[in-house]
Amino acid sequence: MDKKKKLFSVQVDMDDFLPATEEEKAYMVQMRPSTTFFKDGMKRLLKNKIATASMIIIILVTLAAIILPFFWPYSYDAMLGLTPGKPVDPSYNNLAPFEYGATEQKRIEAGESVFPHIFGTDSQGRDYFIRVVYGTRISLAVGFFASIIVLIIGLTVGSLAGYIGGKVDLIIMRIVDIIYSLPDMLMVILLASVMKVALAEVIEGTILEQLGGNIISLFIIFALLYWVSMARQIRGQILSLKEQEYVLAAKSTGAKAGWVIRKHLIPNCISVVVISTALQIPSAIFTESYLSFLGLGVNAPMPSLGSLASDALNGITSYPYRLVIPAITISLIVLSLNLFGDGLRDAFDPKLKH
Repeated sequence: MDKKKKLFSVQVDMDDFLPATEEEKAYMVQMRPSTTFFKDGMKRLLKNKIATASMIIIILVTLAAIILPFFWPYSYDAMLGLTPGKPVDPSYNNLAPFEYGATEQKRIEAGESVFPHIFGTDSQGRDYFIRVVYGTRISLAVGFFASIIVLIIGLTVGSLAGYIGGKVDLIIMRIVDIIYSLPDMLMVILLASVMKVALAEVIEGTILEQLGGNIISLFIIFALLYWVSMARQIRGQILSLKEQEYVLAAKSTGAKAGWVIRKHLIPNCISVVVISTALQIPSAIFTESYLSFLGLGVNAPMPSLGSLASDALNGITSYPYRLVIPAITISLIVLSLNLFGDGLRDAFDPKLKH
């Protein structure tokens, strides 16, 4: 009877208002640890085993290309069979992997230790391994800096076209359509051939002469042709973001267009920017490689993976490994960068479901 009265009683049970214990709080409130967009994206990226393996390969190849030349006993342009005041020793030319020249063999017989030629030597007696390492360094550097140029131009043009709109957007998009309609590879070869000659006189006697007219012309080609894809993607993002409430609120307070773009629009496009830049690097490396293969890339004696493959064609029947090694290196770098770019897109694109 007492239980029924207590059950249907209108009186308030004060025991229900006692403070909760720490255990009860921990049980009732299970909050997810605070995180950021970058941390959350990196967690998803590291769960992707293929993208993680590709990232490790890229890091190892880049570190090897940067560090190894400082410790390697041979130089990329030193002809081992050439001694001042003496005729050229032909025994150093076209050495197979782990073979030695005549002088080196005598030193070995005398008990000295001689560092091996891991990939042998080329037709001029230069250590082939260090030339492949330098070629990798050149290809990676060109790909990185070309992507930075594309990023700056594409981000600026795409932001202005998307935010301002109207006639500015119309003119920029028509220019983009015209560049898209041009035969890509043909324009690259024509521009590289013309600028190679035109820049030779301009940069003569300047600091840029050490860099070489071919590399400068390659950067100009990327600045002229390869920004259109980035600009179109950024424009699409800006068009979808500029009508958001926070952008309209910034406009209503009198904020200038440049401030709104820098502070609100570009930070919210960062995932597209990172993904597009990561996927642009392998494209730049491939472009530099085939231009160097055609003789329009880096200036001799500086090696590039494309120029090494081109030089190897002369002895393809006798020394096929000279073509296989740079070809595998190019394929490994480009494939790893593409897979890593796909992993970035899957991890950082908020539109994709995870």
